[in-house]
Amino acid sequence: MLILDRFAGDMAIIEYADGTFQLPRLLLPAEARAGDVLRLIIEVDTEATNKRRAKMEQLLNSLWEDEPETEI
Repeated sequence: MLILDRFAGDMAIIEYADGTFQLPRLLLPAEARAGDVLRLIIEVDTEATNKRRAKMEQLLNSLWEDEPETEI
C-alpha cells in the first residue's frame, strides 16, 4: 500500500511497507492530498522503446560512417 504522507516543496513523500520514497509532485494527480492511498501502475511503452532504440542505433551507425578508416 502506498500512502501520500506529505508534500515537501516540489516533492511528494510516499510511504510504503519498508519506508518512504519521493516522487516529483507533478507526477501525482492534482487532487492528491496527504493521507490518500495511491495506486502505482508502471508499464513499458514498447512502441516508444522501439522508436528510441532505432534512433539510438541510427546515431551510433552515423558515428561509424563519419569516421575515417584507419589501417593497422
